Amino acid sequence: MTPRSLSLLAGTAASLALVSSPARADEGMWTFDGFPAAKMKADYGWAPDQAWLDTVRNAAVRLTGGCSASFVSGQGLILTNHHCVASCLYDNSTGDNDLLDHGFVAAALTDEKKCPGQQAEVVTKITDVTADVKKAIGSLTGEALTKARDARIAEIEAANCTDREKTRCQVVTLFGGGQYKLYTYRKYSDVRLVWASEDRAATFGGDPDNFNFPRYDLDGAFLRAYENGKPVKTPDHLKWNPRAPKEGEATFVVGNPGSTSRLYTQSQLAFEREVRLPVIVTTYSELRGRLIRAMEESPEHEREGLDMLNGVENSLKVYIGRMKALNDPAFTGKLAEAEADLKAKSAANAGIGDPWAEMDKAVQAYRKLYMAYRFSEPSGELYGYAQTLVMAAAERAKPNAERLPGYTESALPLTEKRLLDAAPVYPWLDELRMEWSLSKAREYLGVDDPDSKLLLGKESPEALAQRLVSGTKLADPAFRKQLWEGGLAAIEASDDPMIVYARKLDARQRELEKQVDEAYSGPATAAAAKLTDARFAAYGDTLYPDATFTLRISYGKVEGWPERGRQVPFETTIGGTFERATGAPPFDLAPAFAAKEKQIDKSVAFNFVTTNDIIGGNSGSPVIDKAGTVIGAAFDGNIHSLGGNYGYDPVLNRTVVVSAAALQEALETIYPAPRLVKELAAK
Repeated sequence: MTPRSLSLLAGTAASLALVSSPARADEGMWTFDGFPAAKMKADYGWAPDQAWLDTVRNAAVRLTGGCSASFVSGQGLILTNHHCVASCLYDNSTGDNDLLDHGFVAAALTDEKKCPGQQAEVVTKITDVTADVKKAIGSLTGEALTKARDARIAEIEAANCTDREKTRCQVVTLFGGGQYKLYTYRKYSDVRLVWASEDRAATFGGDPDNFNFPRYDLDGAFLRAYENGKPVKTPDHLKWNPRAPKEGEATFVVGNPGSTSRLYTQSQLAFEREVRLPVIVTTYSELRGRLIRAMEESPEHEREGLDMLNGVENSLKVYIGRMKALNDPAFTGKLAEAEADLKAKSAANAGIGDPWAEMDKAVQAYRKLYMAYRFSEPSGELYGYAQTLVMAAAERAKPNAERLPGYTESALPLTEKRLLDAAPVYPWLDELRMEWSLSKAREYLGVDDPDSKLLLGKESPEALAQRLVSGTKLADPAFRKQLWEGGLAAIEASDDPMIVYARKLDARQRELEKQVDEAYSGPATAAAAKLTDARFAAYGDTLYPDATFTLRISYGKVEGWPERGRQVPFETTIGGTFERATGAPPFDLAPAFAAKEKQIDKSVAFNFVTTNDIIGGNSGSPVIDKAGTVIGAAFDGNIHSLGGNYGYDPVLNRTVVVSAAALQEALETIYPAPRLVKELAAK
């Protein structure tokens, strides 16, 4: 089944620039093969040349855990955010050694710790395969369209990446189906943790400060890519430049924005506002409450649940922001105006038909399927393992072109890595997630609904979750490997209760996938392709596609913004941390900050803001100056940027960055790592 991931950014804004029309100001998450050099030169009097773009592209890293990063030394050293390595810290922790709480500094290469499930990827080539994929689609509709498209994509990926140990091919859908690009990656499957601060240093201010500014967060960390047990050689890396930002200077963010909805029609936005977002906010709010209560039961639960709680709280704030945005008449009015403008400019373009009506019909059909589709997959690490094993066994027995996305030859190595890498599983946490998702399924679908009965039988959510989690052996990676290598025969013969349960749900999940493809995904793809033609006809080729967790570049400048009659400063200093501290969580100082207060240079720039256009997935992206050097890592947006899922506000939207200067101070004084200081300074 295709992943039903939830994208992580959105909210509200006042004056809005829209992607339907030519991008204005610093708006735009541009593909590297479509960077608007002429536009930037008109705005800034300067734009990077191709050599500059090639250099930063070759140093940009995508982390398959959902973040961005960059090579900053010739020995595979990777700069990213602390919150992007939190799961690695969590997975390498024990009750006696909580790395997430205490931080981690590898004194030598041999001390660097593997990050389960993590992979680093660098784009080496971008190829336009639009004509090829569209030819395969032809005049097909519904499920036939999605099957033909996915089959051709699988063939293209397999043909272009025969060395799956070192390369990965991924055909990306742009403009909702208007374009298809083949991204070829050099991949590194062995990624290790090198340096990270205490969690409190990176999350100072906690949820109250999330998406706010001024900020005082050391949200930076270092990883390293390995191959054959040795650090990889990375001559194409960015120069580390631990200096303070300068107000007004041009900045670039190079990373992998996850997902935006700036090309959505009014019917798609209505579905978000009326159906999807209310369900997410309500159910995630309950999950947060359940998790907090369980974490209060013991110090072990508090440690083991922290990583998940941080993720839930961040996501919840994002989705609340999205709801506010889509319930703001001024905001939604501008979205409606943009659609009306495109319709007016397309009135004489008879060739496109009425894609808005086609999209509306598809969305109406999706409304009827959404609840069953959403709630047919229980939550939890162990169930996720079981579902992957059950689906992979069936898909791997098929010809490559007939497999579901995620199980094709090009996608299979990463699927296998995530399944088989050793990582701790905490039964209480898995039970909590599973019983929460099952209880919400029963609540939203109804007790007598056939899907509720399929999910629960005659058991309660609590009893079923306890029985499955306590009875399964899937927490053992050796057991998972045995089932993976045994294929379909091993899965069909298994009496593991979680595998049996996943087998039971498999047919219905496939049926729902087929129904969604027929009624929504296929028609929406066809309509989006026509809308893309309409946009290009109306506005030319000065458009950028919605975010797709593929490499993009945005340009902007260091600049604060007006807020309630005052100007928000563009930067903070480390000294502000001590002034903001109250002694009580989440404004309690990290122990190392408190212990070394007299040694810390409080004048060092800590966090700063820029006008760069980013979204979730850009976390860890290098912030690069005109000279092509790294002056920070993007880690957040301000509260106004939550509207960035639907549009960009040049007056208020800001990217929040941890400065390289602050990380240098931490490396030298707070969490000393002389080995890294020397490596970063090497020429």
